[in-house]
Amino acid sequence: MRNKKSKFYTKDNRPFKEKLKSFLQSMLFWRGRAKGMIHTRNIGWDDLRFIFFPKDFGEKYGYLGARLWKDEGSYFDALYPLVLALDYEAKPKWCPRWFLRFLHVFGDDRSIVRVRNRTLSNLKRKLTKGISFTDWKTKWSDHDLRISIIAPERLQNLADYIEYGYYKRGEEALNKK
Repeated sequence: MRNKKSKFYTKDNRPFKEKLKSFLQSMLFWRGRAKGMIHTRNIGWDDLRFIFFPKDFGEKYGYLGARLWKDEGSYFDALYPLVLALDYEAKPKWCPRWFLRFLHVFGDDRSIVRVRNRTLSNLKRKLTKGISFTDWKTKWSDHDLRISIIAPERLQNLADYIEYGYYKRGEEALNKK
């Protein structure tokens, strides 16, 4: 419910017909929409393939957020156990992954920033307990891995151990040269 006393509240003056059309477009496989500075992407056949037939590890666990570039290499080997642990913690046992990917596409517009449909986005967040893989990157050198996740403390600790171990192994390799 909106707080009308908030200084950020703005009344939506669009006619009901336009609001309904905008809502239905967000639910169906139609073009994205734009309202002010906020734009949503167009949903196409590739998104349906992403939901029902993921082609790689990154798409299979894509509902968690950030994506791994390749299914091989030292970064993949370092992040693989973390992604599996996040999935184990986030996914309810009774809920299929395709449904979480569906919510990721139609609720969050396949993004960790945008929201296409607030109701579906909130449902995804509630089902996954808010757990997400926000970002990973290397800083200054190849052996300095930075991981950003939203998860319980035990998973945060796992991410810290992966970062530290990756840094130590990279530092040792540099010192041997």
